[in-house]
Amino acid sequence: ELFIMIDALRRASAWRITTVIPFYGYARQDRKDQPRVPITAKLIANLLVAAGANRILTMDLHAQQIQGFFDIPVDHLYAAPVMYEYLKAKNLADLVVVSPDVGGLKMAHAYSQVLESGLAIVAKRRKSAEDVESLAIIGEIRGKNVLMVDDLTETAGTLTTAAALLRKRGAKKILACVSHAILNDLGIERMRKSKIDELITTDTVVRPAIDGLKITTLSVAGLLGEAIKRIHNNASVTSLFEFKGGRTS
Repeated sequence: ELFIMIDALRRASAWRITTVIPFYGYARQDRKDQPRVPITAKLIANLLVAAGANRILTMDLHAQQIQGFFDIPVDHLYAAPVMYEYLKAKNLADLVVVSPDVGGLKMAHAYSQVLESGLAIVAKRRKSAEDVESLAIIGEIRGKNVLMVDDLTETAGTLTTAAALLRKRGAKKILACVSHAILNDLGIERMRKSKIDELITTDTVVRPAIDGLKITTLSVAGLLGEAIKRIHNNASVTSLFEFKGGRTS
């Protein structure tokens, strides 16, 4: 449907077509990590440009390099400022920000700086696309409130196995802060049974309710709306990438 709308606008002689994609699908397929697999993130980028898109506005890409898949401008926003305001209001004491895997360390470090908290990492081993084994925790979390941060979760394997290990190692309250909660049936079941006390996410995707789990959905409409307004007025959007003096990338 998105490609059809872009094509219709192009055929109607639209001067500029800015495509707003809060959640960029297929973002995890950004490289060829085994034989005979597609690089779907690149394919989608090619199709968007071929359809007639002149500019892309998106949020919290799973892989930063996806911006380079496009030959048109890409404005990459972060949900972090919205998350930060909510977390600041909670005033959590003895907080440690945890990256549920090594790949998310940069994001976790940005959160820990802004929240002036400790930092820890969970080392994991992925058995398959759906099964993850948490091996060790680098950092002190015993007796602390813990905030896990990640860009997206679908099967929730990484989050729930990390949460189980964190609770086993003495963590008190466990929160998970995820930009895109695209939970499938397996992910919902895992989250329902997990040690996570609260899932904090955004409205970039439609999210089903999960019985027995406190879910807080924060709106990023204001952030996207401001970006759209600035793009329309040919104003700078650089300040929207800032995260209270820092960046998540």
